[in-house]
Amino acid sequence: MTPLINLAAVSPAVGHLAAEQKSAQVTDWAGRIGWIIGLLLVITLVYWLMREGWKWRGTLQGDLPELPAAPAEPGAATLTMSGRYHGSTTAGQWLDRIVARGLGTRSRADVTLTDAGVDVVRPGANDFFIPAAQLRGARLDKGIAGKVLTEGGLLIITWQHGDRLIDSGFRSDHSAGQAAWAEAINSMKQSANDSITTEGTAR
Repeated sequence: MTPLINLAAVSPAVGHLAAEQKSAQVTDWAGRIGWIIGLLLVITLVYWLMREGWKWRGTLQGDLPELPAAPAEPGAATLTMSGRYHGSTTAGQWLDRIVARGLGTRSRADVTLTDAGVDVVRPGANDFFIPAAQLRGARLDKGIAGKVLTEGGLLIITWQHGDRLIDSGFRSDHSAGQAAWAEAINSMKQSANDSITTEGTAR
């Protein structure tokens, strides 16, 4: 025989359970809002710390001279490249980012190699020029501070500026052409070294 259900007893219990569920939902929303606010505060703090660290690094590098400007007549272009500038570091120390003089700002870049040097034009950021006499070499590598690619994905140009030896990283829109850049810059450097040796011997 099927037992009878006392509806009068069940109805208050169901109502009480529904009220508890409604109360729990309200409590969950409050918890979620608190969690989101806390997360936003943490993100804001991290961003502020990063910004202060960036400014502090720039202050430490305040002795870096002004960047050279391109000459009025740089000569005919040997190579051109459109792509991205990914930043500069102390040569050989790929995590020691240089931020002074705008060198820490990533940007699009149009790069031109002439007999006078390397002209870097950056929309929305500081342009700069690397005189041929300050070029120390170039290579293909896989990373620079904050950017890691496949092996050979970055063109790293090493140059002297003031007392600093700098590595600057570039990524061409057509990466296959980066090897020609490394070869051309290294040939320029070798030719300059040969000229210096010849002059020294002649004396």
